[in-house]
Amino acid sequence: MREAINAAKERGLDLVLVAPNADPPVCKIMDYGKYKYIQNKKAQEAKKKQKQIEVKEMKLRPSTDEHDFNFKVKNMIKFLQKENKVKVNIFLRGREIQNPQLALNMIDKLKEALADYGVLENKPKVEGRIVHAIFAPKREK
Repeated sequence: MREAINAAKERGLDLVLVAPNADPPVCKIMDYGKYKYIQNKKAQEAKKKQKQIEVKEMKLRPSTDEHDFNFKVKNMIKFLQKENKVKVNIFLRGREIQNPQLALNMIDKLKEALADYGVLENKPKVEGRIVHAIFAPKREK
């Protein structure tokens, strides 16, 4: 141990414990500051290559007019083309709550309109007055 420390001091470097659980423990003589700098650069490079996926949200009602529906579909297509997911919330009010099939029909209509750009990630969920569905961008093969 003392020999290793003296050898590191002679060279002006650090003695770094590489494998503490090995028998005997493994140490390496190196410039620890430079080593940490290189590790940090590698982590930054990996982070740069990573793609952050955003979830955009759209709010609709079963009584949404055709023009407004088409306008929202255009926006959803833009989001899906930018590789973002789209969460669709359909709000039910008044007597609409008794018939959630209206919202499910609207999701089917959305699925047809977005067929070229995205896919329905999982089955629509009915949670009280809100029906949720998530569309993911279509992966090219």
